Amino acid sequence: MVDGFGHVSARHEADATRFLLARSMAPGLVTAGDIMEFDLGGNALDPRGRILYAERFIHSEIYKARPEIKAIVHSHSPSIIPFGVTSVPLRPIYHMSSFLGAGVPIFEIREASGPATDMLIRTPELGAALARRIGASAVALMRGHGDVVVGASVEQVVFRAIYTEINAKLQAEALRLGEGQVNLLNTEEAAKATATNNAVLSRPWELWKRQALARL
Repeated sequence: MVDGFGHVSARHEADATRFLLARSMAPGLVTAGDIMEFDLGGNALDPRGRILYAERFIHSEIYKARPEIKAIVHSHSPSIIPFGVTSVPLRPIYHMSSFLGAGVPIFEIREASGPATDMLIRTPELGAALARRIGASAVALMRGHGDVVVGASVEQVVFRAIYTEINAKLQAEALRLGEGQVNLLNTEEAAKATATNNAVLSRPWELWKRQALARL
């Protein structure tokens, strides 16, 4: 879900007022030595001259606003971009993406910062506006930019980030068929499928972890 850009963070297990995020670098190259500790103001506790992600405030402000969130993925997931710039809402098309049933809001940076920005969440104020927009949802789209996905664990947030991208591909393909309406999950189906999926997160996680480690 992240190529040369994007970032993944996790709330510190021993201190809920801290979170872990790499120094500014391509996510696929991160090793344990690149992980840094931050407070909820987005300040690095031991910077040692390392360059920080400009958009670390995505993470700090969401952790501040939502104590139940333990991990965050920000990516430029390509298939979701059209849903952030059109009037077609991103909704769950199959059971693996049932968490989208809670709604997928779109963050419009112009409303928070005016018409002239570089689209990045560079300040705590913009991070707080994004946190307010995502509300209680699992995913928010960032118009013309990407998305932010939140979860109660690293395993869950990776699951959600992957299946948000897959859902967007499938929904776009269904819409391209052009005959009638797309039959999406209803509220009850989404809730029940989410409970089922949350109980088996370890199954795909072990596979994805092995695949990632094989690349090292």
